[in-house]
Amino acid sequence: MINKKLIQGLIEEKLTDDIFIVDIQVSSGNAISVLLDSDNGLSIDQCIAFSRQVEHNLDRDAEDFELEVSSPGLTQPFKVLRQYQKNVGREIEIATHDGDKHTGILKEAGENGIILEESRRERVEGKKKKVTVTEPLQFSFDKIRTAKSVISFK
Repeated sequence: MINKKLIQGLIEEKLTDDIFIVDIQVSSGNAISVLLDSDNGLSIDQCIAFSRQVEHNLDRDAEDFELEVSSPGLTQPFKVLRQYQKNVGREIEIATHDGDKHTGILKEAGENGIILEESRRERVEGKKKKVTVTEPLQFSFDKIRTAKSVISFK
């Protein structure tokens, strides 16, 4: 069986400052899945280069394998801190382990968690119309079950 650490080492040899590993999976049948992302977007040519890096360093005659190198889709949940940092200033949706859902603008992402600016309409006493209230909410990573980008067609 092919070792996940071996694949990680081969990928890390070719990493540049703006490209980072999101996830590496190796199944018992040697199906290898590598998810990479970049602060500036990952091109197909970059995925091909990483795929070749792995293929050229593994021996198919000794052990057959299936290899997929890709970037996470827009609807995929964030898995690593750099994905949060890449999306600062964008609208995201998080679901907490408590079952709550929050949508707002990601203001900060650091080692301890994130700050999400959530806007909601509330009725203010003495006014007929509802007013938009913006509130910063802080979440530690251990409280977040999933977080992903919100796709808007506005």
